[in-house]
Amino acid sequence: MNLRCFIAVEMPESIKKSIGDIIEVLGKAEADVKWVSAENLHITLKFLGQTDESLISPIKDSLHKKIAHYNPSYIKISGAGCFPDTKRPRVIWFGLNGSEFLINLQRDIEHAMTQFGFGKEKRDFSPHLTIGRVKSQKRIPAMIKILDEFRSHDFACVEINSIKLMKSELKPAGAEYYDLAEIPLGGRNDDG
Repeated sequence: MNLRCFIAVEMPESIKKSIGDIIEVLGKAEADVKWVSAENLHITLKFLGQTDESLISPIKDSLHKKIAHYNPSYIKISGAGCFPDTKRPRVIWFGLNGSEFLINLQRDIEHAMTQFGFGKEKRDFSPHLTIGRVKSQKRIPAMIKILDEFRSHDFACVEINSIKLMKSELKPAGAEYYDLAEIPLGGRNDDG
């Protein structure tokens, strides 16, 4: 059986709540944006897509080996913006400072996943926290005006001490995410 999988850093509950509050404020513009629900906030390090269930255990083992030398590290969620730009945005995001750690971690994960047949990303990794996806340009200028208030805002400092192998199930109300494995940084053992 195939699962729709990805590798990510999950946000702590307190951060999810505070960012969820900001998403609520942005939503008041009533722009045509599909906002990420607070419970689903994460930093995607590698989207695997359709993954044979038999690969889950070997992927977990490979990730354990590949990231064992990384120690927990802090990143700061800071600033806000849009990809590709504010004139015709497609993705609304919060920025991540201290992202060299994430760039190195992502590069090693990317390399480890090639042995399972997952291709390398064509675009350079740009660490960010996606908070919304633009569906149309309806009321986008009003939303951008509110977003600009957060452009240089420091939101929180987050300790990254593990990554997760997750699956995504697409449902009518939106995607639901489930943990398949948690891989701690620093070579510590987990319960699974």
